[in-house]
Amino acid sequence: MTSQQGPSLFEQIRKSDDNGNEFWSARDLAKVLEYTEYRNFKPVIKKAKEACQQSGQLVDNHFVHLHEMVVIGSGANRELESAKLSRYACYLIVQNADPAKEVVALGQTYFAVQTRLQEIRQMEEYNQLNTEYEKRIFLRGELTRNNLLLAEAAKTAGVIEPIDYAIFQNHGYMGLYGGLDAKSIREKKGLKKSQNLPDHMGSSELAANVFRATQTDDKLRRENIVGRDKANQTHFEVGAKVRQTIQELGGTMPEHLPIVENIKKLDRGKKRLK
Repeated sequence: MTSQQGPSLFEQIRKSDDNGNEFWSARDLAKVLEYTEYRNFKPVIKKAKEACQQSGQLVDNHFVHLHEMVVIGSGANRELESAKLSRYACYLIVQNADPAKEVVALGQTYFAVQTRLQEIRQMEEYNQLNTEYEKRIFLRGELTRNNLLLAEAAKTAGVIEPIDYAIFQNHGYMGLYGGLDAKSIREKKGLKKSQNLPDHMGSSELAANVFRATQTDDKLRRENIVGRDKANQTHFEVGAKVRQTIQELGGTMPEHLPIVENIKKLDRGKKRLK
């Protein structure tokens, strides 16, 4: 299975119930994750349910066991055991599936990005923000905090020297911005070399970069990735995955989002008014 096929397959098997709520069939997900026998997939579901309970979530809200009609080898339909899974359930399942499979690694990134997006939307603190300025301040702080965590993870992976970290960061940008590095992004957006790119991002662009940072940090630590080249490739792949998620949601690609006034300048102006 190629890296191009994986993400589209996860989206293709997504379903909606009569109320418009999205879900995934456990049997469909098992096939995509290359489990030829559903009985071998059931222990993975069990581990995911345990993780769900440990996270403080109500298991029944994310895993609904049912029977569904499945076409068997003879071409006949048979009612077989399955489950109706939420996006969060899928996220926990891919975290507990066989990590040696390429498609599982793709699924981990796909559902991690989608779940993080959902979390941001549901964050009480974020949803109470009324203005674009407030959202920018919040997300700029999130990006700063997560970039520090990402730098620690990258250092553990072997990205030590400042020049190496700059290259590492550019790989993330290139994945997210369709091949553009930081310099090219600034040029495309009409920013000077001295202007800090994140300070001129709107809330949508900041959110995309927060996803990129958090999921790369998580993947580097979870998979114990070692070596600069592997770390760079991981950052690029996660950035590309975030980009594909934006595309699937019908969003604007980050390189096409307009620049906005320097957030630090706005912040100084707000403080003067107080």
